[in-house]
Amino acid sequence: MPQLISAPPFSTSAPVTEILHGVPVTDPFRWLEDQNSPRTREWIGEQSRYARAYLDNIPGRETIRKRIREFLAVETCDMILQAGDRYFFRKRLPDQEQPCIYMREGPEGQDQLLVDPFEIRQGIHTSVKPLCASQNGHLLLYETKEGGERTGTFQILDIKKRRTLPDVLPRGYLRGFAFSPDGESFLYVHEPLGSHRSHPRAAYRHTLGTDFRDDKEIFCPGEGPRIRLGLLANSEWVGFLVRRFEEKTSVDFYLKPFDGNQAPECVLAGAEYRFGPLFAGRRLFAITDRDAPNLRIVELRFRENAKPEWVNVVPESSARIQRWLVASNRILVSYLRRETTKILIFDLEGNRTKELTSSDEKTIRLSGGSPENKVVFLETESFTRPIAISRLCPGTGEMNVWAQRTIPFDETHFTHARLWFQSKDGTRIPMYLVGRRDVMAHGCHPAIMTSYGGYGVPMTPQFSVFVTYLIERGCLFALPNVRGGSEFGAAWHEAARRRKRQTAYDDFVSAAEWLIGTGRTTAGKLAIFGGSNSGLLAAAAMTQRPDLFRAVLLMVPMLDMLRYHLFDGARIWQDEFGTADDPEDFSALLQYSPYHQVRPGVEYPATMIVSGDADQNCNPLHARKMTARLQSANVSGRPIFLDYSEFRGHSPVLPLTDRIEALTDRMAFLADLLQLPNSHEGAPA
Repeated sequence: MPQLISAPPFSTSAPVTEILHGVPVTDPFRWLEDQNSPRTREWIGEQSRYARAYLDNIPGRETIRKRIREFLAVETCDMILQAGDRYFFRKRLPDQEQPCIYMREGPEGQDQLLVDPFEIRQGIHTSVKPLCASQNGHLLLYETKEGGERTGTFQILDIKKRRTLPDVLPRGYLRGFAFSPDGESFLYVHEPLGSHRSHPRAAYRHTLGTDFRDDKEIFCPGEGPRIRLGLLANSEWVGFLVRRFEEKTSVDFYLKPFDGNQAPECVLAGAEYRFGPLFAGRRLFAITDRDAPNLRIVELRFRENAKPEWVNVVPESSARIQRWLVASNRILVSYLRRETTKILIFDLEGNRTKELTSSDEKTIRLSGGSPENKVVFLETESFTRPIAISRLCPGTGEMNVWAQRTIPFDETHFTHARLWFQSKDGTRIPMYLVGRRDVMAHGCHPAIMTSYGGYGVPMTPQFSVFVTYLIERGCLFALPNVRGGSEFGAAWHEAARRRKRQTAYDDFVSAAEWLIGTGRTTAGKLAIFGGSNSGLLAAAAMTQRPDLFRAVLLMVPMLDMLRYHLFDGARIWQDEFGTADDPEDFSALLQYSPYHQVRPGVEYPATMIVSGDADQNCNPLHARKMTARLQSANVSGRPIFLDYSEFRGHSPVLPLTDRIEALTDRMAFLADLLQLPNSHEGAPA
C-alpha cells in the first residue's frame, strides 16, 4: 500500500477578482507571485518540510538512490565547438559534480582541461559552458551560471596563457557575440541585469584590454520590452536580427560588412514569417516559412539598388525541416518522415549529394558545425541506448564515433512498438510503447506516459534515465505523438497551436483512454509526467480528467495561462499560446488553463510539482500557486506537494549530487504510488 501522508500545510486564500473581457476571474493565491515576500518564503519553507516528511519516509529510497547513481555517475561529453584543428567541449568524469571545459588538438589528440567550475566559485552549483571560439582557436568565450538561472556571466579564456581575460560581460543575457577575424576585438549584444537603461537593446564593438565604457555602439533598433536584438557574423559580414513582439511577431534584418564604418542596411523589414539567416563566406542563406509552411532554405542574392533576390536552394518538401547547418561547402538538412529521421546533404547550389537515414528505433540529429569547418557532429540515441556523438565529414561521408555514454543497462531485455489510436475528433495518432519484453507481450501493468504537444517539437526515440528506471521495474512507457509537434509537417503543429491548443490535450487524454481500454493498464496504475510546456500538457490532462490518472509529476511547468505573459520574457510565446489581452485568445486560454480549471471537492491524483527560485522561463509562481490551489481543492487523500529549491531553474545544470537526489525523489514518488518493486534484477529476457 502507498505510504500514508498527513494533511498539507494550510494556504491562506486572499482572492483577487479581475474582469477580463467581461468575465470575472478570481485568483485566490495571487500573493504567492511575490517570490521574495516573507509570507511567500515562510510558505515555501512549510511546503518543503511537508514534502520531505513524505519523500524521506518512502520505503526503498536507498535502493532507488543506488540505481540512479549507477545511471548518472558516468562520463559524459557534449557541446562540441571546432576552430581550425582545435575542438572545445564539456566533459564530466564519473562522480564529478559538474562538467569541465576541455580542448583537444586534432580529433585524436589528448583532452586538455581548460576550465574547472569548482575553481571559479568553490561550490557545486557553479556550471560552465563553451559558447564561441575565435577563428584561430586562440580565444574561447564561455558562460558561467549559478544554479539553474537563465542568465549567466560571460568570460574569455586565452588558451595559450590559460588565463581568463579581464574583459568580462557581467551577469545578464547574451543575445549575440562574434570575435573579429584578427581576435583583437569582439561584437556583442548583451542585456545586463540591473542596467541603468530600462530595456537595453544595442550592439557594441569591444577591443580587448580596454574599458567597456569606451565601447562603440554600432547598432540600436530602439528600446522596449517587446524588442529583441540578435547578432550573427563571419569574417565578411555582420547581421542584426530584430524581433518585435507586438500583436503579431515581426522580423527586421540589417546587414553591414564586418570591416568598415558603414551604417547597417535594412534588407528585410516587418516580415511576419520565420527568417533564420546564416553566413557562408560572402553568401547569405536563410531558413524561412515564407510561402513554405514546412520550411525551405533560400539564398539572398544582392543586386545594386534593388531588393535582394530570394533563390530557392533547398525547396519545401512534404516533411518539415527539423535542423540545418552549413559545413565543408555542404548544406545538411534533417527531416522527420513519420518515424524515420533523414539527413540530406546538398552542395551550396542545392544539388543533393548524400543521404543518412536512421531506423525507427533511434533518433539522429545535427548537433554542431559551421561553414568555416570541414566536419559536423551528429547525436544518435534510442529509447534504450544513450547519446553517442559522431564526427562526420560531409564531403566524403566518412563518420566515426567521438564519444559514447556507457551505462550499466542491458537493452536486450527491452523492446518497443509503434501503434495507432483514435483521438476525440477521429484523427489517428501514433504512439510509441516501450517496455520489458514480457510487459510488451501481454498483461495489465503500471504505465507512465508523457508527450510535448507544442512549438512543432516532434517526439522521437530518446534515452531517459527517468524512463529507463521505470521500465526496468515493469512499467510500460507510452509516448503519443500528439498534435502540436511536427511529426507530420507544419499542419500537425498548426492543428494544436494558439486557440486550438485543446487539440493536443484531447489527443493526450485519448491516448490514456486507449491504454486503459485495451487492457494495457488501469487508471489506478497510470501516471503522467511533463516539464515546461510538457508540464502544461500533463496538468491540463489531469485537471480535465483527474479520474484517469493515479499520479502526476509536473516539472517546472506553466500553469496560469491567463498571466504567463506578464512575467520574465514569456510574452515572446504569444504566437504559440496567444495571451489573455486578446478576447478570443482569452476565451481559449480560460477553458484549459490548469490553474483556473482546479475545482474544489474533486479527487485529484497524487501530484508532485517541481520548481525553484532560479527559473526565469516558466516562472515558479506557476508551481507555487498551483500547489496551493490543488491542496485546497483535493479530497482524494493522495499526496499533493511541492519539491522546491532555490538553485533549481530551467537550465539543466544542477550538480551530480542534486540530480541524484532529485531523481531519487521522483522515482520514490512514482514507485510508491504505482507500487513498483525495488529491485531491477532478474528481468525476463
